[in-house]
Amino acid sequence: MAKVLDFIKDSYTEITEKVTWPTWSQLQSHAVVVLVASLIIAIVVLIMDKASSNIMELLYGTGA
Repeated sequence: MAKVLDFIKDSYTEITEKVTWPTWSQLQSHAVVVLVASLIIAIVVLIMDKASSNIMELLYGTGA
């Protein structure tokens, strides 16, 4: 049990004294980058899905 308490104390000390937290503006700019990257990846996956669906329909002739 003592090891668990030591771990919790050490974790708290590390989070409060050793971690460098981003500023609000840094957090916002990084969130925008993640949002834009996610949208780009989603669009690429959508295009690949539609293209593969069209190719499969062309090859197998299964029109929905």
